[in-house]
Order: sequence, then C-alpha cells, then structure tokens
Amino acid sequence: MEGINPLVIFFASIFTSNMILANFLGMCSFIAVSKETKTSLGLGQAVTFVLTGTTILNYFIYHYLLVPFGLEYLRFIVFIITIAAFVQLVEMIVERYLPTLYYSLGIFLPLITVNCAILGVAIFMVIRDYNLLQSIAFGVGSGIGWMLAIVAMSGIRQKIKRAPIPKGLEGAGITLIITGMMALAFIGFSGIVNIQ
Repeated sequence: MEGINPLVIFFASIFTSNMILANFLGMCSFIAVSKETKTSLGLGQAVTFVLTGTTILNYFIYHYLLVPFGLEYLRFIVFIITIAAFVQLVEMIVERYLPTLYYSLGIFLPLITVNCAILGVAIFMVIRDYNLLQSIAFGVGSGIGWMLAIVAMSGIRQKIKRAPIPKGLEGAGITLIITGMMALAFIGFSGIVNIQ
C-alpha cells in the first residue's frame, strides 16, 4: 500500500470504505445513539478523536515495540488495552469539561472502548501495511465517515418520528432498513476510489 496517497485513503475511508456503511463495524452505538442529532454529533466527535489518537498510538506500538521483539501475535490484546486506556482519558476529559454531553451520551461513551470500528481501523492499518501518514489519514477519515453516517442517521430518524411506520418496523427495524439504504447510496461513490 506504499503507493496510495494519504489523501486518497482519507477520502476513501469517509465515503467508499466507510466503517459503518461499507464494513458494518460500530453498529451497536450507531443504532442506539442516533436518535438525537446533538448527541450523535458529540459521540461522532469523540469517536473521531479516539480513532485518530489510538491509530497513531497503535501504529507506534506495533512498529516500534511489537515487531522488533517478535510479538506481533499480541497485537489484538495490545490494541484493545491501548484503546481502553485512551477512551478512559477521553471519558475523564468529557466529564470534566463537557458534563452535558457526558450525561447525554451515558453508557455509550465508555462503550467506545468496545466499538469494533476502532479496533477494525487498527487491524486494517496493520493488514494493509500503511505507513504513518497513511495510518493517520485512515484513522481521521474513518472517524469522520463514522460521524457523518451517525449524524445523517439521526437527522433521518428525527424526520421519521412523525411518519406513520408499521408497528413491526418501529425502532431498530426501520433503523436497519435506513442503514441499508444509506449503504447502497454510499456504494455509488465506489467508482471513485476503493482501498479494500
């Protein structure tokens, strides 16, 4: 993957290789928190920040600690520990400086730790053998793509609150249908660039 420009990876991770709409990673918090736009935007910003920070940390840990000592097989455990520690730091900062957002996100802020999109970015970074700039572009782009998807979903969900929806489709049912439609719409960008 040396030949791919980091800018291409950045835009591809937002649109054509979106973590939610192309890889379906990070769906649990996406469905649960996307009821209000303000909360979705706050969680999207937190996920973007965590993705950026943990991608950089995991890059250095993998390439300068695990690989030199032949400990690549520990990458999953190390990545999860790094993500958990970083999310704890973010949670303390949000609780201290943005208490309204902290209470509106509730349990979903600490659950960023187990958001599979964040671990997925770290694993894809290693599998695709990205350099540092490509990894940063991939982390930031994936976070922005995740935020874009959850904010779009929250806007749609607020619009359909007043729509007559059959009882069997209310809640998660209609959310999954809309997610599928959004994924189909994002497939339209796949002719531009694809990094898979």
